[in-house]
Amino acid sequence: MTCELCNLAVPPIYRDDKLSVIMVDDPAYPGFCRVIWNEHVKEMSDLSPADRMVLNDAVWHVELALREVLKPGKVNVASLGNVVPHLHWHVIPRFADDAHFPNPVWTTAVRTTEEPILAARRALLPKLAADIVRRLGK
Repeated sequence: MTCELCNLAVPPIYRDDKLSVIMVDDPAYPGFCRVIWNEHVKEMSDLSPADRMVLNDAVWHVELALREVLKPGKVNVASLGNVVPHLHWHVIPRFADDAHFPNPVWTTAVRTTEEPILAARRALLPKLAADIVRRLGK
């Protein structure tokens, strides 16, 4: 079995013995993060209660970092796993000017965000990565 989340192609911005956090390389969504459980499991219910708390806490901290650094209008948090059945959470900053707003990012785009706006958000990514590491590294 090959699993793209077991064998990350993108270096994580944070990794410990339980989970990893990566920034998704999506030009239209700077700051889009995934919180990935390191062990290959499919569902939250596969985790022990203590591990479930660790994962939920990490998703919460990533959301807080996104809100603090990027200041989005909304943060979408989703765990789908239909395509990649490996437990992970999408944590996505949303803005009224983003390509799909107000629809989910997986639908057809309704606009193109102006490049200077996206560039300004991309410029904040090192600060976002550092804030996530600070929050999770405790």
